[in-house]
Amino acid sequence: MIHEVAGDILHSKAHAIVHGVAPYDDFHSGLALALRERWPALYKDFRHWCRQKSPGCGEAWSWGGPQVRIVSLLTQDPAKVQGQHPGRAQISHVNHALRSLRHLVTTEKLESLALPRLATGVGGLAWEEVKPLIARHLGDLGIPIFLYERYQPGVAALEATGHEEA
Repeated sequence: MIHEVAGDILHSKAHAIVHGVAPYDDFHSGLALALRERWPALYKDFRHWCRQKSPGCGEAWSWGGPQVRIVSLLTQDPAKVQGQHPGRAQISHVNHALRSLRHLVTTEKLESLALPRLATGVGGLAWEEVKPLIARHLGDLGIPIFLYERYQPGVAALEATGHEEA
């Protein structure tokens, strides 16, 4: 069940926080930067995983432990040159990444998810294209999915009920 909420995803109590990045991403902007600043090991481990596995767009990578779980969805094209900004997100990458996320939810037995407006900020996609994919791939999982429709810095969303704060 998908609940639209407003708030700061970094204050989420969901089992996993999901965000979109590119393969070999430097986590220099958007939610990725905020996650890197809060959990520096996330970025280091992501870069190590990329060097070891050479992941492609559309994959999902899970990081963390019992206190925090972050799922990185590879929704954007990689940077043409290392150190440059990654490319734009592609609907096909988002589609495949959400399928990967669905598989991860079932294999890792994730109990709830918090997602931003995936691939629409730095990724550049239209929310009207992405939102239906989230509903299609995740809507019937039977777990709470908190979709952060509106960002409110420092505000914890009302995740227990799934209703937006006024």
